Amino acid sequence: MSRWPLRQVAFVGLGLIGSSLARLLRERGLAERITASSRSARTLATARQLGLIDIGYADPADAVRGADLVILAMPVNATEAVMRAIKPALSAQTVVTDVGSTKGNVVAAAQAVWGRVPTTFVPGHPIAGSEQSGVLAGRANLFAGHKVILTPLPDTDPAALQLVETLWRQAEADVLTMSVEKHDAVLARTSHLPHLLAFSLVDTLARESHNLDIFRYAAGGFRDFTRIAASDPLMWHDIFLANREAVLQALDGFEAGTDALRQAITSGDSETLLGIFTRARAAREHFTHMLAGTAYAKSMTAEKELIYTVQPGGRMTGRVRVPGDKSISHRSIMLGSLADGITDVTGFLEGEDALATLQAFRDMGVVIEGPERGRVRIHGVGLNGLKAPPGPLYVGNSGTSMRLLSGILAAQAFDTVMTGDASLSKRPMERIAKPLRLMGAEIQTTGERGTPPVSVHGSAVRAKGGLKGITYDMPVASAQVKSGVLLAGLWADGDTTVTEPAPTRDHTERMLKGFGYDVQVSGPTVTIRGGGRLTATAIDVPADISSAAFFLVAGSIAPNSELVLEHVGINPTRVGVINILKAMGGDLEVFNEREVGGEPVADIRVRSAQLKGIRIPQDQVPLAIDEFPSLFIAAACAEGTTVLTGAEELRVKESDRIQVMADGLVTLGIKAEPTEDGIVIEGGKLGGGEIISHGDHRIAMSFAMAGLRASAPIVIRDCANVATSFPDFLGLARRCGLAISAGERESV
Repeated sequence: MSRWPLRQVAFVGLGLIGSSLARLLRERGLAERITASSRSARTLATARQLGLIDIGYADPADAVRGADLVILAMPVNATEAVMRAIKPALSAQTVVTDVGSTKGNVVAAAQAVWGRVPTTFVPGHPIAGSEQSGVLAGRANLFAGHKVILTPLPDTDPAALQLVETLWRQAEADVLTMSVEKHDAVLARTSHLPHLLAFSLVDTLARESHNLDIFRYAAGGFRDFTRIAASDPLMWHDIFLANREAVLQALDGFEAGTDALRQAITSGDSETLLGIFTRARAAREHFTHMLAGTAYAKSMTAEKELIYTVQPGGRMTGRVRVPGDKSISHRSIMLGSLADGITDVTGFLEGEDALATLQAFRDMGVVIEGPERGRVRIHGVGLNGLKAPPGPLYVGNSGTSMRLLSGILAAQAFDTVMTGDASLSKRPMERIAKPLRLMGAEIQTTGERGTPPVSVHGSAVRAKGGLKGITYDMPVASAQVKSGVLLAGLWADGDTTVTEPAPTRDHTERMLKGFGYDVQVSGPTVTIRGGGRLTATAIDVPADISSAAFFLVAGSIAPNSELVLEHVGINPTRVGVINILKAMGGDLEVFNEREVGGEPVADIRVRSAQLKGIRIPQDQVPLAIDEFPSLFIAAACAEGTTVLTGAEELRVKESDRIQVMADGLVTLGIKAEPTEDGIVIEGGKLGGGEIISHGDHRIAMSFAMAGLRASAPIVIRDCANVATSFPDFLGLARRCGLAISAGERESV
């Protein structure tokens, strides 16, 4: 049954979908014999003339007799009648699938005919089509790049499912699986409702007395939206009746939305209108972008892997400004949303991590305009203005979002679940959950390792009187944990005091002060008192020193290089990469120092230098914790041995950065020995090879810069998450002199 070509494939129906599949089977040689049935003798004659079928029958039972695979491609309202007709002609081994836009009625029809759904029946739905219909409209590439949803039942024969999956993969479709109920609910909202609205709008306007002028002066938006009203009326008549309940539920939700718009327009409610429009625009861009990348799960069987290829050699020159600081971008959205008034942000990092934070606050009812070229306008709702999101908050790959949001959500009057991508779902969240529980928060992590999803029960805490201030001595230095506790302290009764064992980035403390909140800092101890308010302000986000680090290392290791990085944040808790490179003999000049919005910034000039190995000072480790992957490349190019200790936190980042960097360096011919809390690297000559980044953006960018000193090409796998922190890394690196290219390949 699973051998190709199949001996016989039979179609019942040869419209757009059926004829397109028949063309594909014929062109790819996937069937030795193709038979078909149709209500129209002319359709069958045309299909034979086109060479799509070998023989056609008026009776569907004759068409399917002896077939290995039967494809039901007729209108959905005919499903039960066709199944009754073909039942006597099917063998126990015949696999049957369909292409209908609704699945509940198809499964119900099979149950009515057979008493139970046959194990060899695989319901399916290709999400591809055209306003054209009929046998002449078919084309073999109709499904390429489109999704096909299969809705197997619990007892569906795995071999039958595999056969149907293989058919659609041969059509170059993206095959997904989901339950029958979920399929019908999702399609009611994403396909059926838009068609219903398009038919309704065109019909309504056509019945207007000035209909000629209306259509004469209609602009592109009208044509784009109403294009689908040219679809087959009979087919959509059948679909709406077949999926009646799900369509009506979708229509109820839409009508509630239009009622809200009507009320806002009637009352002149500018804030509500702006909120609806900005959320809609952002949601479309956000989810389209995420689904095209790595943030959401794709097909279980195949997906594209982003590969970087770096040619050896080159030098770094020019003046560049790397993207805005990710840490500050996150916090600008959070505090701007919780402030009273409008906060304007410039230099905002439009990477996936920061956008995930932005989307989370939109989901909680905050009106946010942008981002548009780094500009964001946040209409703050105050400390008590957040609303329950419509579903789980998805934060992609962003540990910062999840840990800081944990502190904020712990004090809200609603319950929330936070989820992330596969990488984030492996990272520990108990380090923030434990101190928040000491404040009275109710937080649940998942499994023995305390990983996402994270459930925050704010309503229960509110019912008990809210959070209580604590004095917390952090066992491990972590800016994310410190910030999460301080943010929870905004709502806590009394003082919240955090003492850290080593300095970490202090962006939260600085920004709280910028929003007018009283923050007391005494050495390693920070204290805030709950019950205050945040006042909107303007924020200019400096360039991210973590992103600049790749170019600081590149300019140091590449011969004949001179590179100026502009407007870089040089917060004293973040300058470890500068201090360590200088200690290694790097030629770095920090100049044009100034303060912008409470954050120190400067320009940095870096020139080629012969680096030397060092024992990295313990006091610099927390000041460069995110920059060590790039510093490991510097160590590999240095004379002598570099030793790092006290950096165990690197093992619980997006990847185990100590082990992954060590593995990659060994691949390139460098002696690198990982230790429990660090690494020992002996400088040497870099070769080429294939590096697996494990989806860690900093690993990928670090090894890209290694190509400047490599003797052969370096191929870096799994690079899609570079967009989380550095959306235009490729373009900027090329402009500075790195010979890097990107491509995709299939990955299982």
